[in-house]
Amino acid sequence: MTKPPSDFDIELRMLVEAVYLKYNYDFRDYTGASQKRRVLVAMREMGCDTVSALQAKVLHAPNGFAQLLQYLTIPVTEMFRDPEYFLAVREQVAPFLSTYPSLKIWVAGCSTGEEVYSLAILLKEEGLLERSIIYATDINPQSLEAARRGVFPLERMRLYTENYQKAGGRKAFSDYYIAAYDGAKFDRSLVENVTFADHSLATDSVFSETHFVSCRNVLIYFNRQLQDRVLGLFHESLCHRGFMGLGSKESIDFSSYAGRFEPLAKRERLFRKVAA
Repeated sequence: MTKPPSDFDIELRMLVEAVYLKYNYDFRDYTGASQKRRVLVAMREMGCDTVSALQAKVLHAPNGFAQLLQYLTIPVTEMFRDPEYFLAVREQVAPFLSTYPSLKIWVAGCSTGEEVYSLAILLKEEGLLERSIIYATDINPQSLEAARRGVFPLERMRLYTENYQKAGGRKAFSDYYIAAYDGAKFDRSLVENVTFADHSLATDSVFSETHFVSCRNVLIYFNRQLQDRVLGLFHESLCHRGFMGLGSKESIDFSSYAGRFEPLAKRERLFRKVAA
């Protein structure tokens, strides 16, 4: 006999449906455990004893949904995170990208921009940045605004420098930013060709043909159905024999697109689109 859902689960389902109906943000296919954790944090921080009370605040209070969105899309990122991934991009993807006269790159789920600036630095050092257009997308407007600003905590620079060096960095990492007070402001030339845009992997469609898609540590929050949808978007977006990078704990092995990509650097989660 199937165990009936708890009151919490019922209320959670109603909250997610209400968010979709009113704001067109679709969290219905996010994994349950992650969603529960984030909603519990939101309840505590927003002073709500029940999910229903949280729902009422989200639907009726000014800025209620904007507050909730910060908890549903908690950014967990750092510059050159998993340096071996960026080293593999530098050594195994960049040589192929250099054969194109112009490049389009999509950083999906860019959060507060650390990965965008990391890729921009890598492309600059490989002589590819000036001929690249980078699309950096996310569903969180506040995260996108932080990404546009390009100011990161100064206390994180030691870690970011270590990551950069392990990723094959060729200069002093401090050459790319100016330290002021407790922040590090990154060189604006890195994002001259970056378009920061609101885009939902759950509801929106492909907007451009790209040569490389990097979407790291995003699929882990999606159920199998939504993962397949997202991989379908990437497959559709990528040009003939284009490249895709995923997070260290993400896999395509059991998706319906497993046969449409081949591993380029399997351990680093870099794949190449199989020729039609």
